[in-house]
Amino acid sequence: MPESSEAKMKPTLGLTGVTVNAMALIAPGAFLWITFVVQAGYAYPSGMGMWAGIFFAIVLAYATAISYSELAKLYPGAGSSYLFAEKAFLNTTHAYRFARIAKFVTGWASHLYYWVYPGVMVATIGIMIGYIVGSIAPNSMNAGIPGPVFMALIAIISAYAISWIAYKGVVGSTMVNLVINIIQWIALLFFSALAISYRLSHPAGSTGMALDGTSKVLSYALSGDTPAHPGAMSVILPHNFNWMMLQATIAILLLVGFESITSLGEEARDPKKDIPRGVMLSITIQCVIMYLVEYFAANYFMSSAYSLADAKGSAAPLGDMMVIIGNTLLGGHGQAFMLIEALTVFLALIGTTLACINTGARVTFAMGRDEEVPEHFGLLHGDNLTPHRAIWTLATISAILGAYAALFFFCGSAAPDDKTIATLPHSIWYALGIGSNSTLSALPNGLSLVTLISNFGTFSLYGLTNVICIVAFREHHEFNGFKHMVVPVFGAIANFACMAFYIIGPLEGLGSWKEPIIAVVLSVVWGVYGATYFARNSKRRGRTATLTAQQKPA
Repeated sequence: MPESSEAKMKPTLGLTGVTVNAMALIAPGAFLWITFVVQAGYAYPSGMGMWAGIFFAIVLAYATAISYSELAKLYPGAGSSYLFAEKAFLNTTHAYRFARIAKFVTGWASHLYYWVYPGVMVATIGIMIGYIVGSIAPNSMNAGIPGPVFMALIAIISAYAISWIAYKGVVGSTMVNLVINIIQWIALLFFSALAISYRLSHPAGSTGMALDGTSKVLSYALSGDTPAHPGAMSVILPHNFNWMMLQATIAILLLVGFESITSLGEEARDPKKDIPRGVMLSITIQCVIMYLVEYFAANYFMSSAYSLADAKGSAAPLGDMMVIIGNTLLGGHGQAFMLIEALTVFLALIGTTLACINTGARVTFAMGRDEEVPEHFGLLHGDNLTPHRAIWTLATISAILGAYAALFFFCGSAAPDDKTIATLPHSIWYALGIGSNSTLSALPNGLSLVTLISNFGTFSLYGLTNVICIVAFREHHEFNGFKHMVVPVFGAIANFACMAFYIIGPLEGLGSWKEPIIAVVLSVVWGVYGATYFARNSKRRGRTATLTAQQKPA
């Protein structure tokens, strides 16, 4: 297989291309479906502050997006924050000494995000397909509790199949992402309109349909066994500050992606102009418009017939909602409506996983080219001109993490009761990942744990990027007090505050301690390993951690 460290990526992407690649990673169609169950069950009933948590996460993401946009104007090129860190520190009067350390710390932190995030995605692909198979063939698989072995197998297959698309090149990926975005926008707006229409036509005291087809008298109350929002204003209010912060620690998973196009600098035709625009366009369209609308609609829909309690106990609460809405408003065609919408979600999941693998591999490629990680990661495929070594390494990591998340999806707060477990099919698909309620409840939820690890990496990277923005412009002639100090300071504080809530939440007795604390411990281990690797690699290559005045580029 021909490969080269001298080959260059082709500059083929315009504004549409770079924006679409970022929007594919944000993918509102995918995340409404796959993340709602995690949000509903995390520190229950904090999900009643779901919309406010998303809004807060969008605000901190917007501040970070401004920092990325400003940095991209100064330093276009492959590497994203990794490249920005080095350039920013080198262009200072005194802090230049720490340029290599800043670059490595930023790149290493980004791997906790970029190398874990695809594992979350392939796990959710397995969970979604399990739900669909269970809906179509209920005698073979339970839709609400799909076989963990089956879901894990789909996750592994998905990891390698999507990585193959990335291996073939970003130009093909861009066209796939464009089509996927258009399809999911249409599907999302249609679902949102139907969900709001359903709620407006079903006030308290009226009769509504439950998932099992029975009719119930509807009520709406924040507390009780069937929590649901009493009105539209209730959906957008945080109700409890802790709820909002807890939800934000999950919600950041929905928003990541706007920064991904900064790693495509070598593939953009006009990177200084198009990449900053693409960053702001992607977060505005996908997050500010799509997420806030669709999450309002889904939360507004819930009632005593299908409440937050029902959502946290399902493999796909959005699929359940679509079945109820379709059976009520579309002439009894609930399952057909759900399957059509699920197809658009599946396509969006492919797009977001593909975009993340593309981005993560290119950050690893940049570090390999700088010999900050093993140099074989800095090689491009001679024909496809893609960082194939990084892509296939990422595929394997994604397969392992995705399989784990799927196998232990019904653990922790998602553990079904023993009566439900007894009704599950006795097949190979349930050979692992299912046991007694007490056993499952004692284990951390696999998907929540992997999600929180990925999000910890995201908060770390975003917080560092805001700090880098301050450093980059502090001595620059284009310094602007608001854009280059107020915004990034807020962004850094907000991101680090969300990281702190991994520990504050359990200390306050909010939800399970297992997932957030284990995520923090594993993240610390990753950081310690990084510091050790940096020291050993520096010694082996005869490089100093800090630069001298003579080593500073002119």
